[in-house]
Amino acid sequence: MSDHATAHDSPPAADALRAALPYGRRYARALTGTQRDGDAMVAAALRAGLPPLPGRLALFAAITGLMRDLPPPPGHLSTTARQLLLLTALEGLTAADAGLVVGLQPEDAQRAVDAARDALKQTTATDVLIIEDEPVIAMDLRMLVERCGHRVSGVAATEAQAVRFALERPTGLILADVNLGRGGDGISAVRRILQTVRIPVIFVTAYPERLLTAEEVEPAFIMSKPFDPLTLAISTYQAVTAGRVPID
Repeated sequence: MSDHATAHDSPPAADALRAALPYGRRYARALTGTQRDGDAMVAAALRAGLPPLPGRLALFAAITGLMRDLPPPPGHLSTTARQLLLLTALEGLTAADAGLVVGLQPEDAQRAVDAARDALKQTTATDVLIIEDEPVIAMDLRMLVERCGHRVSGVAATEAQAVRFALERPTGLILADVNLGRGGDGISAVRRILQTVRIPVIFVTAYPERLLTAEEVEPAFIMSKPFDPLTLAISTYQAVTAGRVPID
């Protein structure tokens, strides 16, 4: 989704900024690996002032600027490559708008996005536990995970099953639905798992705004339904390499 920005736009209006806040939080949390650090970065960006870009782009650019002074995270992708991939895959920006956010011309941004996507294919595979109660969605997630080069260690349909699988099977990443219907709650399942083992987690929901209010403890990595293999690939890479504890 593009905001069709130019460098001569005025700073975002209050309504546009309020609408952009959940997505700024998602972007910052995915960059830093935790809710706490991501939300603190959004607050710092707002205090520092936003560049003359519309809505989301202004907030994304301010957050991106704060990352320049931080050491690069582990993994073979640079900070700028991660930013471009998150902006285009997770946040749905065009390469041109993502270039405005990180300070690249459209042609350079497109080349950088293409190179980052190629580099992403070289990521190390991990074992993924899927927590999803809908059989068809679980099957789709399994195929997407395997297409990204990862292994599926198990598919859990309930909170109790998820906890058992995570403790019994090798798991390098958890991909969890938030609502498990009668089978419990995905966030509750993750809380129970993290009492014993430390595993990066990506939450999947059709309503990401509900988990991006900063009003309570929330997950760091959130993907909106539906999503494609590229979104899953970059979210998985970022969660595994930059992620720490997703919820406290």
